[in-house]
Amino acid sequence: MPTVKVGLELELEIIRIIYGGAGLARHEGCAIFVPFTIPGEKVRARITRLRPGWAQAKLLAVTRPSADRVEPPCPWFTRCGGCAYQHIAYPRQLTIKSAQVEEALRRIGKFAAPPVEPALPSPLDYGYRNRITVHIEPPDIGFRGTDPRQVVDLNRCLLAGHAVNAALTRLRAKRAWRPGPATLRANPEARGFRQVNDGAAEILAAVVVGMAGSGQVLVDAYCGSGFFAKKLRSSFTRVIGLDWDDQSIQAAGQDAEAHEDYRRGDTAELLPAALGPAATTVVLLDPPAQGLDPGVIDTLLRARPARLVYVSCDPATLARDLSRLASGYQLLRAAPVDMFPQTASIETACLLAASPN
Repeated sequence: MPTVKVGLELELEIIRIIYGGAGLARHEGCAIFVPFTIPGEKVRARITRLRPGWAQAKLLAVTRPSADRVEPPCPWFTRCGGCAYQHIAYPRQLTIKSAQVEEALRRIGKFAAPPVEPALPSPLDYGYRNRITVHIEPPDIGFRGTDPRQVVDLNRCLLAGHAVNAALTRLRAKRAWRPGPATLRANPEARGFRQVNDGAAEILAAVVVGMAGSGQVLVDAYCGSGFFAKKLRSSFTRVIGLDWDDQSIQAAGQDAEAHEDYRRGDTAELLPAALGPAATTVVLLDPPAQGLDPGVIDTLLRARPARLVYVSCDPATLARDLSRLASGYQLLRAAPVDMFPQTASIETACLLAASPN
């Protein structure tokens, strides 16, 4: 008979934080996930969901707190689904995120000794977002809760910059609301993809520029509005950007120089023709969270451009794709950059070099 059941209260010790934000504990062979905890803490928790081999639990009390536990400043924390780490001192958040990248590369990517560097901090750990998307379900405006069936009604977000919160105030003042999502931007004219954290984006860009170096051809796959390509265009003879989104391609082309070429379409279809000579070509990959199309990986392994720079917002899909590329490439660096303080999200830039034939 299983001893872990829904409703059972347990005293647990948190081993580590898994990607997604929950603390991992174990009880009689069962993995138990408890949100809003810190490694090394002892907690009391109640089992709320049970599956074969694992369970979810609600935190009831912290009986032995970590020295890194802090008072969350947001009154909606633990109810709003946006933040996972406001209870953790910021330096410890960084070490947790680096550890999660390393764990994904070991477990999923099968890298024995992944070269993961300490996570680089955001210049701001609050007030950094240049846009947010709220959900309107009258009479509530806010974010999905930790119970995603609910919208947590709120009048400000501590992660958002002043201009974004001002836009939220104006939205709430309207008499008529249209139900559904609404994106609020610091710059309402901005269109196409851009990073949500301007300060951390500059740090990430510096890492990417250092990894990419220089060469004859830079192919910026999934280029968005050309954020990275613009930083690198002085280092390459030709710059080719690829993206499916028309608004992003239009934005990238507005200040393009003569040696820049931005093409709209499916990256897997456009990539083969965009590649230059293998020895002098660098490919920058910044795909959505689901990772690379298998066709992109096949093209890279066939053409074997000299260097790849892979920027990812999801350690699991990053590790999966790097494992697939390992037959033709060596992983030299993995540099996490904290684009999303207080949340469970992680941005990582990786440098790969073509293996000798």
